[in-house]
Amino acid sequence: MDPLLKIENLRIELQTRAGVAPVIDDLSFELAAGEAISFVGESGCGKSMTALSIMGLLPEGIGRVASGSIQFAGEELTTASRPRLRDLRGNDISMIFQEPMTSLNPVYTVGEQIAEVLRAHQGLSRRAAWNMAIELLDAVRIPNAKSRVSSYPFQMSGGQRQRVMIAMALACKPKILIADEPTTALDVTVQAQIFDLLRDLRRDTGTAIILITHDMGAVAEMADRVIVMYAGRKAEIGPVEQIIEHPRHPYTKGLISCVPHIHTPLTEEREELTEIPGIVPSLNDFGADSCLFASRCAWRTPDCTKARPKPVSFEGGQIADCWHAEAI
Repeated sequence: MDPLLKIENLRIELQTRAGVAPVIDDLSFELAAGEAISFVGESGCGKSMTALSIMGLLPEGIGRVASGSIQFAGEELTTASRPRLRDLRGNDISMIFQEPMTSLNPVYTVGEQIAEVLRAHQGLSRRAAWNMAIELLDAVRIPNAKSRVSSYPFQMSGGQRQRVMIAMALACKPKILIADEPTTALDVTVQAQIFDLLRDLRRDTGTAIILITHDMGAVAEMADRVIVMYAGRKAEIGPVEQIIEHPRHPYTKGLISCVPHIHTPLTEEREELTEIPGIVPSLNDFGADSCLFASRCAWRTPDCTKARPKPVSFEGGQIADCWHAEAI
């Protein structure tokens, strides 16, 4: 079966004061219908930029797809017209942005904003769109949806606003839902509720999910496969359980080591968390013909700074771009 989304050798460039920089460098992956895949990595590694490129929302005049392919259901999106991309957004591919308070319009009720999506993409009448907005709020488990549909965003909690964003994203029953850190700034109880909701919606609607996060715990909770991003490049990709149990890239290993093990009994001595030294390189250093993680890596050798590592494949579809992947 052909993949629902296929990205090949994608390179995205941004215009900076110091010149052109490749914020995404030679990224390839596939997403099957109904699959959940997660992008994980530190801030500035290219996760959100990948999502914006799929949506056709790269910053105009600053960002561009320099090379590569983005195919949705066999259709090439990098050469699609603006009207065609507008038709796809919301209808077939939807996105939940990080901060709902800045994504929702403060002068319109949440019902009006959901109904607008339905009128624009589905051609529903005002009454039909309003009634559907109530049904959607009820589907994302907002209590007393009939009255809350007339609420303004500032009258709702952070968790409720995020549910409104999910309702809006699912209004047209998209084939792909991109969730860009959907639980940022929410407490752990609300986070768990949002993840439960996304899992249920995926099961009930068959929507494929791309989850963007920096939290390995969320990856283990939500995804079938994971793509570890570093400095605009794919560091490692593979099944979630396999990568968590046996990471093959030093960066992946470091991300997992940063997560506290809450199941360790209080009577036992807890292991100290291992931090990843240093920081993500400057955007202007992206694209260098070397391993960009070398300066932070305990495994580095002279080869790491001389050439870009080639992907090494393992059983189960796990692939790591590291000179020392087989030894880790």
